[in-house]
Amino acid sequence: MSDKRRVVVTGMGVVSCFGMDVDKFYESLLAGKSGIKPITSFPCEEYPTRFAGEVQGFEVGDLMEKKQARRADPFIRYSIVAGKNALKDANLTPEAIEKLDKSRCGILIGSGMGGMTVFQEGIKTLLEKGYNRITPFFVPFIIPNMGSAMLAMDYGFTGPNYSISTACSTANYCIISAAQHIQRGDTDMMICGGAEASINSIGVSGFVAMKALSKRNDACTEASRPWDKTRDGFVIGEGAGVLILEELEHAKKRGAPILGEYLGGAVSCDAYHLTRPLEDGSGVVTCVEAALKDAQVDKRDVNYINAHATSTPAGDLCELNGYRKVFGDHTKNIKINATKSMTGHCLGAAAGIEAIAVIKAINTSKLHPTINLKEPEELLSHFDPVLNEAEDHRVNVALSFSLGFGGHNAGVLFSRYDET
Repeated sequence: MSDKRRVVVTGMGVVSCFGMDVDKFYESLLAGKSGIKPITSFPCEEYPTRFAGEVQGFEVGDLMEKKQARRADPFIRYSIVAGKNALKDANLTPEAIEKLDKSRCGILIGSGMGGMTVFQEGIKTLLEKGYNRITPFFVPFIIPNMGSAMLAMDYGFTGPNYSISTACSTANYCIISAAQHIQRGDTDMMICGGAEASINSIGVSGFVAMKALSKRNDACTEASRPWDKTRDGFVIGEGAGVLILEELEHAKKRGAPILGEYLGGAVSCDAYHLTRPLEDGSGVVTCVEAALKDAQVDKRDVNYINAHATSTPAGDLCELNGYRKVFGDHTKNIKINATKSMTGHCLGAAAGIEAIAVIKAINTSKLHPTINLKEPEELLSHFDPVLNEAEDHRVNVALSFSLGFGGHNAGVLFSRYDET
């Protein structure tokens, strides 16, 4: 038995195309509802892709000071709102927070792209009005660590505080590192996950230039179709997914709700290509095997995978190939689904949002479907995919996996909390 301190999940906060309520978010997923809509945040009539998993109608309410909220980049606002709602979900009221040892509370909310909106507006100001008209908040509000930093300032948490940026695997890297701080005894509690605000003209234009996005403008709710033979690229999304991780005894002592247990995780790098994963899935294999070892989990105990599955021609299959090599014939016993079929690909926030889907699956014993799957790839037949309708399923051990540009892989394993 490992001597590492046990880590549990006690709270969750989300900002998504389905809103900011975790229960309603998961209910939308279980219903097979698509959150993909035409883009409203900037004019894009001439773009070949004009839809996204956009956060619409977002308000900070009383969770941020109004002037600060107006200045801050949306990714910072998403970080703070998701983080504060996660604390509330963990029964950490203002009174309860004051009883914490704040030197043992840290924050690790990453972003793949940082403050793209503030950066874009700053460049526009520079070109049109000159350097001396750029806001003094320009640098603070573009750097990706500022969501974590500003959240800490609101509560006085002085434990480890930083940001990891590994493209689309960012949030899983953050969750793993946060858990390791607790396991080592550095902290008792960590707020962790990812945030991204990428639906702006420069963000979307960059992915358009790469020819990475689906162009199904006439049927945008059907555009994100992981593992379907007719997939033509991913759908860009945005938002935030944040978990409260706590050391088990710390959580029990304060009577926290225990939503699940973090068992372990691992990261690896393909060292292969800027944007493409290794076709044979060997990078996935290395990472998943290391995660199983870290968690001290037998691969036959894994019975659910929330896959990265972005709906790209190459990425979807390399991931499945990797799982086949790790789990062998056991894949027929593994339920697998793709949250991105409904939310789009939320980049640095994706793994945080998908971790919430996994914890909700553990708690409800219900798995959301992968929608828009009409012509499944043959490789999918080796698994037990959840297609088009939700299914009842008692999760033993769940794997949530992500891949990022640059060859970054990250996998985390969760289970229901067992007192033994």
